[in-house]
Amino acid sequence: MGNARARDRRVYLGSHPVLFALLAATRRWPVLRIGRTLIVHDREAYLAALTRIPLDRTAAGTTGGAVDRLAGTGGLFDQHGDAHRRTRRDVADGLGAAGVERLRPAWTKLIDERLAPLGTGGTVDLVPLAAEIAGSTAAALLDLDVDPIALAAAAQEAGATAARGHLPGIGRRRAAREAERAAERLINLLGNAPAGSGLAATLAVAAVNTTVAALPRAAAWACGDGALWAYAGEAALADELLRVTAPTPLLPRVAADGGDLGGCPVRAGDRMLLIARHAADAHRLDPDPARPAPARTAQLVFGAGPHACPGARLARLQLSDFLAALAPHRPVVVRARADRRSALPGWRSLIVRATEFGGDSA
Repeated sequence: MGNARARDRRVYLGSHPVLFALLAATRRWPVLRIGRTLIVHDREAYLAALTRIPLDRTAAGTTGGAVDRLAGTGGLFDQHGDAHRRTRRDVADGLGAAGVERLRPAWTKLIDERLAPLGTGGTVDLVPLAAEIAGSTAAALLDLDVDPIALAAAAQEAGATAARGHLPGIGRRRAAREAERAAERLINLLGNAPAGSGLAATLAVAAVNTTVAALPRAAAWACGDGALWAYAGEAALADELLRVTAPTPLLPRVAADGGDLGGCPVRAGDRMLLIARHAADAHRLDPDPARPAPARTAQLVFGAGPHACPGARLARLQLSDFLAALAPHRPVVVRARADRRSALPGWRSLIVRATEFGGDSA
């Protein structure tokens, strides 16, 4: 288990070292104020921030702000009241049980085809496979006839440049210009998306970047702890690996009104860095499918209340299918390289080789 956690730690040290240092240095405080920024580690305070504090969904430096700058109006985050609820309802319907089953062939076919070399002693890089899965799923969700690899690449670039454009520093203006150019390329690729370019960009950026971060990291953890393969295909394993890897470890939000978090006053305009990784005990409790964390805790990596991610069902099933296909091969990692430019902590390359051959990956 130590090998699995040590490898996953390399993702942060290699791709987001400043973020990892910030999380490690401040986690002793449930809620810490630094100027106009509150860093929220405590689980109850994290929940309160998402369910009791009114949020400015399009403020600079937030997910909504990045999407608003990326795609212009029409995205999920720049709507309010009935329009916001109606759009969320439509998205949730598309990602409900029936919708996810409709999308499922988009990734199962790819998984079966791309993992075939493992059965004959070959190697597979799981990162480009995850990107192709993400692009194919996003295209199917948005009802788009586009090259899934091109869609995934555009959404990854848009997400990464938008994130860098909101970071302080001397290169911020250049990063903002790069984000605008990446946004233009993505929107041109989306064309006349039935959902509208703003919403389509929102969903594509979110779905692609989280999938490309989540699938390889979860697989790498399982490769480092071979005992987990016995639970492949079970929902508990996917839940636990999503909890400990926390693909989106930090949720940046801005308060639209005042309140209180763990005894710390919140004022309108305060920035809140909500540490999903710590709220879900990812830093403390290793995955244990035999005794999984309570569902309420595992769900925190997807947010909470009206701000919960509508794609949670899809993410869990996709990961479960991915792990079930890998399990017969009992793969090991032969080479791994962290991605230093990604929007979320992730691998740039994760090459695996089977230790058992001839297994049925279907």
